[in-house]
Amino acid sequence: MDTLDKLKILGEGAKYDVCASTAARSSKIRNPAIGNTSPSGICHSFTPDGRCISLFKVLLTNYCEKDCSYCPNQLNRDVPRSRFQAEELAKLFIEFYRRNYVEGLFLSSGIMHSTSSTMNEIIKVAELLRHHYQFGGYIHLKVLPGASASEVQAAAAVADRISLNMEAPSAAHLAKLSRAKQYGAELLNTMATISTHVRRHQDITHTTQYIIGAAQESDQDILTSANDLYHSYNLKRAYFSAFQPVANTPLSHLSATPLIRENRLYQSDFLLRLYGFHLNELVFDTTGNLDPTLDPKLAYALHHPELFPLDINIVSYQQLLKVPGIGPRSAARIVQVRRDHRFNDPRELKNAGVVIKRALSFLTINGHYFGNRRLLDAPRRHSYEQLTLWGDTRDLTTITGG
Repeated sequence: MDTLDKLKILGEGAKYDVCASTAARSSKIRNPAIGNTSPSGICHSFTPDGRCISLFKVLLTNYCEKDCSYCPNQLNRDVPRSRFQAEELAKLFIEFYRRNYVEGLFLSSGIMHSTSSTMNEIIKVAELLRHHYQFGGYIHLKVLPGASASEVQAAAAVADRISLNMEAPSAAHLAKLSRAKQYGAELLNTMATISTHVRRHQDITHTTQYIIGAAQESDQDILTSANDLYHSYNLKRAYFSAFQPVANTPLSHLSATPLIRENRLYQSDFLLRLYGFHLNELVFDTTGNLDPTLDPKLAYALHHPELFPLDINIVSYQQLLKVPGIGPRSAARIVQVRRDHRFNDPRELKNAGVVIKRALSFLTINGHYFGNRRLLDAPRRHSYEQLTLWGDTRDLTTITGG
């Protein structure tokens, strides 16, 4: 099998591993003569300094001894199999890099022969890039469940980011997905090893991924697990992948998880990581799930009418972050502007980056209320409509009298 055929198989096999919150879209031009937004094995990601780069995303091999029920590369599935030699893959990446196809590498793998032998091959690819080719760009390596402390240390020595997929929030949920994976011995213990290394070396970060909807877990289960990893294991970021059934796998009979559920989990995760929210402040229903019809931050505001409205000229930065339509940047701008100026008009909030339609019903400006009082009077209403946040058909000109 030649290198291109291997790339088609192993690039396709890598697409189920989420490493970014964005991805290339299909080309708008059929059969383009030049340029391709989504070639095999290439995706977009954000580096820790905020740059968006193209990653060569590929598996070392799709042979695997694990039986994960959702996975297209699982042990019992009849699919074309292939593998790269470490030298072959390193050379292929450098050729892509020199042609400006990619800027970094995301390398994962199935487990072939043993965890240790596969991890050593993954590490060897990165070591060849760093030491033989003198590549100084971004490398993200997948740590396999059960990897040893020395293997984690070796991977971290040559990578900018490493990741270990939890897949499920608990041992009970993981048991529904795999009989071969061990939640405590393989996942949590390896996560603890990674955490210890990350604590000692500030030049490396680590992430994880959850499969959403395959193990009948709730949103609260997922977010509780992720929150624990953030606080106890120095996790940088959790990614959420909505379950999509794959033909000829044990879970092919299940329905696909709605993408809106994945979206609500990301929004809740942002609140926990960036907005200073606590897990017990998120609003879950009696089954432990988020309301798919409401932004989680808006759900919080509607369920706590006793806290709103807040006066924009008085409240603290942390209180501002609880207001729908205000994020960390706009909250920081508001605090900065208030040092020399008092807000007097809703239009001024827009200049500070506030999303007026979302925020105005939860604020007062110098004691004056410009929003829709009905939202605060009916805090648990599930029929909320974004476009009527102002009340009826009034626009900003009518509200401000200008």
